[in-house]
Amino acid sequence: MGTKVLTMLEPLWQGFPPVDPLAVSGSASRTLPPRYESVRSARAFTRETLQGWDLDELFDSVALVVSELVTNALRHAILAAPEHHDTAPPARLHLMRWSSRLICAVRDPSDDSPVAGEADSAAESGRGLYLVDSFSDSWGWHPLTGASHGKIVWALFRLP
Repeated sequence: MGTKVLTMLEPLWQGFPPVDPLAVSGSASRTLPPRYESVRSARAFTRETLQGWDLDELFDSVALVVSELVTNALRHAILAAPEHHDTAPPARLHLMRWSSRLICAVRDPSDDSPVAGEADSAAESGRGLYLVDSFSDSWGWHPLTGASHGKIVWALFRLP
């Protein structure tokens, strides 16, 4: 990856588990407009990206996690304050591949920490981070620092 790309992605490294940014073998990102249809486009983007990396077998788990992370960003960070739709930075989905792992991350403009709900199978919502935890090898979040506001919520998958 070029120095310009690494500089552009620098805020992302703040929230990830320790990795060597220079060892990234593939990366892709997409801006997500502030509407729920973005979940569908995030899944399609994930499918295309994983196919390009010959990781089709991971699609079901990664797409479920991407759907949950994007839905949480939209519901709790962007659409929760409709008066800020035009001024708030959009959410952004990032997919990064190393030789032995894949990270999907969603950046949003909220400084609020994600809160895992109870895993109540009868509830219609509140299971998102429980599912992220169940389908990924690990996950976490980190507030952005410096001039950037918001946070990165990421999930790590070990590659077969």
